[in-house]
Amino acid sequence: MPSKRRTSALRSMTGYGAATSELDGMVVGAELRSVNHRHLNLKMRLPSEFAAFEGDLDSLLRKRLERGSVMLSMSWTGRAGARPASIDFELLERYRTDLEAARKRLGVGEGVSMDTLLQLPGVLSVPDEEKPDTKRLRRSALSVVDEALERLIEMRTTEGEAIRHDLESHAAATRKVVGKIERRMPTVVRTHQKALEKRVGELLGGAGHLQPGDIAREIALLADRLDVSEELARLASHLDQLSTFLSRGGRLGRKLDFLVQEIFREVNTIGAKCSDTKVSHWVVEAKTHVERLREQVQNVE
Repeated sequence: MPSKRRTSALRSMTGYGAATSELDGMVVGAELRSVNHRHLNLKMRLPSEFAAFEGDLDSLLRKRLERGSVMLSMSWTGRAGARPASIDFELLERYRTDLEAARKRLGVGEGVSMDTLLQLPGVLSVPDEEKPDTKRLRRSALSVVDEALERLIEMRTTEGEAIRHDLESHAAATRKVVGKIERRMPTVVRTHQKALEKRVGELLGGAGHLQPGDIAREIALLADRLDVSEELARLASHLDQLSTFLSRGGRLGRKLDFLVQEIFREVNTIGAKCSDTKVSHWVVEAKTHVERLREQVQNVE
């Protein structure tokens, strides 16, 4: 029986988290968005004030996340009464010209929005006298990203719990169908044996004597072709392992992906070996549940 002790929660790769904090009249903001990806793919959009901390922010995210395409966007804006940030119009115009030329050359999309232009490095800058020292700015950036990261992980964990329930449901349904196939197989073999004996008798048509050893050999070959006991045993083992993984939790995306591929392969082999109508119907039913498993494990970190 699989263990029911869970060491950590199953987590989805989809999530969102945001946080803000204030520093010397300025607002530091962080927003994290994540979607599915085979590996951990980090992207950052940082104001120039935080560009020097990109390595620290990268390390912070990699310590807590294992898979997913993650976008970190940070902002640095002033409150009412604070001296406004200045715009480098010459740099802004160069950005706009280059991006517009690229858009026309590639023939994609509409023009670049002002919001996008203002986020580009060096366009907005805070007067030197209003900038906090580098150490305080670094602590503030790491703190607000860490808070946004906590909220991202919380959402990914909530999504992961829903995925776990769905995986357990389809795994149980697959196991039930496999049980039906296992109970049906002795009948399938006997039915094919009787059909073989009848066909051989009809072919001989009394023209010759059927040696018991000949038909026994044919029946043995038939039984071997129909034998799916190894596939059923491996399926049971894979499903037990799947239940164990789900009960323990953790970052299992790659393991689950491999395991579900193996489950699908065994089900497919059973379908190819056995031409019985009922078994064929159950194989289709099992494939439906396994396909759902395969879709869902793509969402697991």
